[in-house]
Parts: sequence; C-alpha cells; structure tokens
Amino acid sequence: MPLNVRSIAVSIAVICFFGIAIIGWLSGLSPFTCCKRALAGAVCAYIAAALAVKAINVILMNAMITDQMKQRKEKDSGDTD
Repeated sequence: MPLNVRSIAVSIAVICFFGIAIIGWLSGLSPFTCCKRALAGAVCAYIAAALAVKAINVILMNAMITDQMKQRKEKDSGDTD
C-alpha cells in the first residue's frame, strides 16, 4: 500500500517552517526575515519530501510486484510437478 505523499510532505514542511522560524528568531532576525526564510525553507522541504516519498512508493510497489511475480512463478512451477 503506497504512502500518502501530500500528508507526509505537508507535515515535514510545517515542521521545517517552525524550526527555521524559531532558529531565525533566536538568532535575532526581524520577523519579516524569519518569515521569508521559513517559508522558502518550507517550500524546499515540501518538494524534497514529496520527491522522497514518491521514490519510496516506487521502490515499495516494485518490491510488491516482484514478490507477486515470484509467488505466481513458484505456484505455476509447483502445479506442473
């Protein structure tokens, strides 16, 4: 069963947004600068997380298909014996 790309990417982006905003706030930056940097970081994190989850889904689906093919092949070869 593939992973839900949007929910995972949004969760990671929100965590990154607040993490970057807090780091900027602790560094003494202005709120506008913190907001811009946090938003840019969240967008980058969303894109990276979405691509990573899509890659994981492809790997999982490939493994599931390979496993099904192997089981079917074993079943077919077992029936002829």
